Amino acid sequence: MKIVRLAAAVVVLVALVVLSFRTTSSSTSAATPVPCTTSALGRAFGGQLRLSSIQNFGCEGEWAYVWATVGTGAHAIGVTEVLAFHTTSQRWRFVSRSLDCKASILPSVIYHRGCFSN
Repeated sequence: MKIVRLAAAVVVLVALVVLSFRTTSSSTSAATPVPCTTSALGRAFGGQLRLSSIQNFGCEGEWAYVWATVGTGAHAIGVTEVLAFHTTSQRWRFVSRSLDCKASILPSVIYHRGCFSN
């Protein structure tokens, strides 16, 4: 009986030693960084919002704000837009400021710079 207990103790000890030296590897890949450039953000503009220039922008995670001028000449106006990055299309898209401009949804910098101007 003592031999069985001793053998069991040795097996448990060996298993613990093996597990303590065993390393685990992760096969998860790093997330693709979200492109935060004037070029990437500018692709969201189109239709009636013909982009003339971007004066300021910022990104945090998959959210961004853009201060831009759309139109030209006498028809140029300044706009502020809040955008979300869609991973399936790999593009920025405008979001509804009336729905998404909430401190509980947006990162602080996007909320403050994207939701409180024109």
